[in-house]
Amino acid sequence: MANYEKKTLNELLVWNPYPGRGIIVGVTPDGENAVAAYFIMGRSANSRNRIFVKKEGAVFTEPFDPAKVEDPSLIIYAALRQFKNRLIVTNGDQTDTIRDGFLAGKSFAEALAEREFEPDKPNFTPRISAVMNFDPGHFNYEMSILKSMDAEGSACARYHFAYPGVPGLGHCIHTYVCDGNPLPSYHGEPERVEMHNHFEQFCDKLWGALDGENKISLYCVSVNLKNGSSKDKLFNKNS
Repeated sequence: MANYEKKTLNELLVWNPYPGRGIIVGVTPDGENAVAAYFIMGRSANSRNRIFVKKEGAVFTEPFDPAKVEDPSLIIYAALRQFKNRLIVTNGDQTDTIRDGFLAGKSFAEALAEREFEPDKPNFTPRISAVMNFDPGHFNYEMSILKSMDAEGSACARYHFAYPGVPGLGHCIHTYVCDGNPLPSYHGEPERVEMHNHFEQFCDKLWGALDGENKISLYCVSVNLKNGSSKDKLFNKNS
């Protein structure tokens, strides 16, 4: 049935010049590894002046040229952090909000209850987040999008999705449907995406599917579900 079809990375992204920031989480077809990917894109000089940097066990967005930073408030943040047996991936500083919520004994949804979409009128960019739960003998993941209820930003709609780890299946959520002015917010459930056993191939295909003019950075990580070993790959257009 069409509802259960999985899109390839090309079908998902190659046609779209500006999906914005995006998260993919899923499990390889052989069921051995959980994979997460986070990409950022940009249209303005301020947004394009960024790179991903690994430090202190996390992945951060940082300015490529600090002298050209105009407003760091929404573009500089920890995109990925590990907390105990969880891996958190988001498109903003809610990464730290989720971690702090876990420290306080809150659930993923409860931790995000104090946050809403970004205050970048008229776009009101959604906050997208994911958490991978590596419980012994069981893997699952959750995704969330916080978005404006209307064109005025009068209220926040909160959507939470929870998935078991199914071999060969991943889900993708991103901030915008496509390019526009104002930018149209993503809508609907996270899209079903085809995963790959070969990590390098998956990373390269994803980077290649993103628009060459607007893509900025991509980070991918693969975690073995049996022994917890991991490998990653990072792409920066600015280098």
